Amino acid sequence: MYIIAVYDIGEKRVAKMLKLMRKYLNWIQNSVFEGEISDVKLKELILKAKTIMDEEYDSLIFFKSREERWLEKQIIGKERNNLDMFL
Repeated sequence: MYIIAVYDIGEKRVAKMLKLMRKYLNWIQNSVFEGEISDVKLKELILKAKTIMDEEYDSLIFFKSREERWLEKQIIGKERNNLDMFL
């Protein structure tokens, strides 16, 4: 499946969450990631994220789609991480 993930994490935990998310998804902008991920890997990511998060204050949101082609992405201004650079 293709997902977009966004998080709002306390300042003390944000570096750990960034490092974790980069293991599973492509960094897009600040606390925004996207990419293809299997159900098993997504469950693994969620379990690991919960160990970092304080669920009373932090949030992690996933937008899911079967495939990237079903999403239309429009970028206004500078794209932070151009994924077309990979060979």
